[in-house]
Amino acid sequence: MSSYLPHTKKDTRDILEVLGSVSVEEVLAKAMGTSGMAAPDLNLPSALTEQDLLKELKIIAKKNATVDDYISFLGGGSYNHYMPSAVRFITSRSEFSTPYTPYQPEVSQGTLQAIFEYQTMICQLTGMEISNASMYDGASATAEAVLMAARITKRRNVFVSSVLHPEYRATINTYTRELGLDIHEVTFCTETGRTPAGAVEAKIGEEPACILIQQPNFLGCIEDLQAISGLIHERGGLLVVAVTEPVSLGLIKPPGEYGADIVVGEGQGLGNHLSYGGPYLGFLASLKRYARQVPGRFVGETVDTAGKRGYCLTLATREQHIRREKATSNICTNEGLCALSAAVFMSLYGRLGFMELARLNLSKAEYLKMGLSQLPGVSVAFNSPTFNEFVIRLEAAPHDLLKHLLQKGIFPGISLSRFYPELSRHILVCVTEMNSKEEMDTLVEEISKL
Repeated sequence: MSSYLPHTKKDTRDILEVLGSVSVEEVLAKAMGTSGMAAPDLNLPSALTEQDLLKELKIIAKKNATVDDYISFLGGGSYNHYMPSAVRFITSRSEFSTPYTPYQPEVSQGTLQAIFEYQTMICQLTGMEISNASMYDGASATAEAVLMAARITKRRNVFVSSVLHPEYRATINTYTRELGLDIHEVTFCTETGRTPAGAVEAKIGEEPACILIQQPNFLGCIEDLQAISGLIHERGGLLVVAVTEPVSLGLIKPPGEYGADIVVGEGQGLGNHLSYGGPYLGFLASLKRYARQVPGRFVGETVDTAGKRGYCLTLATREQHIRREKATSNICTNEGLCALSAAVFMSLYGRLGFMELARLNLSKAEYLKMGLSQLPGVSVAFNSPTFNEFVIRLEAAPHDLLKHLLQKGIFPGISLSRFYPELSRHILVCVTEMNSKEEMDTLVEEISKL
């Protein structure tokens, strides 16, 4: 038995007596079958001293590659933005080393206020009225938005753009496949890289629950949300907008101004490291009238009996609370630390600084786009405006190019063939403020050699 378990020996004996077993191993064998308890020959090495173990772990860690080891133009939902040193310093302060969830407001005012400020900033960023702080990542937040829209409209037909992040679409299917919802895909235009309003109109019918559009979409193209918003609302459905690159909202009009009902996305780009895929930060914001259908919970501002301002959790319908059968979600969490990082990040940049960061991303991406488009055998795939990601088309199959560039220490982008077979010669290229002019010129030069 692990020394980390809280049970005393007497506790264990009492439990075994109730279960009618003589040992914990017997209980596990009954549950798993005797084959499950068979001890495999693990062939483990002998134990190491702490000093030798640390040396071994450092050797293993050196095998890992990071974005600092390569010239990287990878994006597709994860973005290499600079994290100001103050973000790590502030989030590491002992004041924020608090329990997992701030259930006791009298001892958690600082944590609660930080989450409240984060919610406020997400509302300002997205143009929405309310925001929670309970989503694991952008993919699960998007799936939760689909379930939320179905609860609100009491309809089962969900329409999803084919240029919503493919892994987000897969997560939606996982969440909904046993719930009686019908997921319909709206195909993108091969010329513009956008979701055509005409295709939306032809597909959604008379009783759509919602349509889900990514802005900018997975191909980097900026969607025409105005036209799509009118079409879905005419039929009583909801407009759900997913944002995987929140820095884009420093320049692009927020979804709320297009009439979005729910805005979800990935907050990794707001002061959170890439970190091998996690932990990431999902955000979800909506109109206030849908507050009771929002998954997770809110931090609200109130006053105490003395009239002093205070903060507390509210509308927290989660699975571990009372009336758990009424929970809006069983898959959510307290994103306190990641949300704090995002709040500190946005506070440090401020409104004007955030806009300047977005302009820097846009201008660098346009510089590289122009350089690549002038190479023989390379063309920009779509004619829509983009932010910091765009798709290039190669005349030759990209396999050899990708292999050559990787040997040169360059990740040129994401091959789209794994997601879209019809885009087998296409690469999604991303540029952020972390990419220097020299790095972009190097990419153009290396491609020109092939």
